Amino acid sequence: MLRTIKPKNARVKRAMAAREPKEVEDARTAIFVRSTTSTETLNGVMKDLMALKKPHGISFSKKNEIRPFEDPASLDFWATKNDASLFVVASSTKKRPNGLTFARMFDNRVMDMMEVGVQGFVSMEDLKTPKCPPGHRPMIHFASELFDTHPRFIHVKSMLLDFFNGDPMDAVSLQGLGSVISISLAPTPPNLNLEPSSEDPSSEVPLPLIHIRCYTVRLLVSGVRTPRAELVPMGPSLDLTLRRHQYADEEILKRAMKQPKLAKKDIEKGLGKKEKNMEVDEMGDVRARIHVTKQNLDRLQTRKMKGLKPPRGGARSMVDEEMDPVAGDGEDS
Repeated sequence: MLRTIKPKNARVKRAMAAREPKEVEDARTAIFVRSTTSTETLNGVMKDLMALKKPHGISFSKKNEIRPFEDPASLDFWATKNDASLFVVASSTKKRPNGLTFARMFDNRVMDMMEVGVQGFVSMEDLKTPKCPPGHRPMIHFASELFDTHPRFIHVKSMLLDFFNGDPMDAVSLQGLGSVISISLAPTPPNLNLEPSSEDPSSEVPLPLIHIRCYTVRLLVSGVRTPRAELVPMGPSLDLTLRRHQYADEEILKRAMKQPKLAKKDIEKGLGKKEKNMEVDEMGDVRARIHVTKQNLDRLQTRKMKGLKPPRGGARSMVDEEMDPVAGDGEDS
């Protein structure tokens, strides 16, 4: 039987309400953990990723003895304590040097993980260019069709989107587009298996490297209303190779992807509860059907005009005289 915690005061009650499931979730909080085998390169990578994740990031100052793929119990404990749903663990061994492990949580339990190796790294400090202020939601660009066809890269795309996404928003101004994160792949081997049904395509052909590049957007005068945009590298620049991975269980993934029935209308259209005879069309317009009683149009009062009044005393109008072929002929010859 699960233990039910009752709030002792209003502050604890608000804190517990903030952790409850929501139809529109808040921005994901990421925790950066360094293991006892972390290197200087990994420390620099974690520092720059933390700068991109601010203010939704927590960095542990002390090193911890942790192996996510062997024992994820520590991740479950930290997720419950800090209300976090993402983890980045830095570790390095002789077999897997300079490794980063991305872990995603659901219900304070590890849902899926992926491990990448850092092959190349250029920090923000090495590039003497303007940086994007923290809190801006970046534009993310995936420059390869493998992110939509290959199972490993589909998993990478889903993980990185959850990691770099910020606060949910309905609209953004042009001035708010301050940074771009471009994620591309190295040249793909011609014999790479692209079938998503393959269980482990990396066992036969090595997968291409993942290149992550970060830019700031400069809006320049173009002579027209729309400004001209230029991309300036700001760092970090990462070259990653895929290593171990752990997919989410089908039942857990089904629960994590579950949405309420009226999510489309409640979140996007703001209609609240379902109203009778009301619907939202494909263009996002609210349409309603109104039922009225049958009306008698014979007694409908219209605007009074002289031209619509009947002639007095049965006198014939000028139109009737023009239409009559006998009237106005004069005397018979």
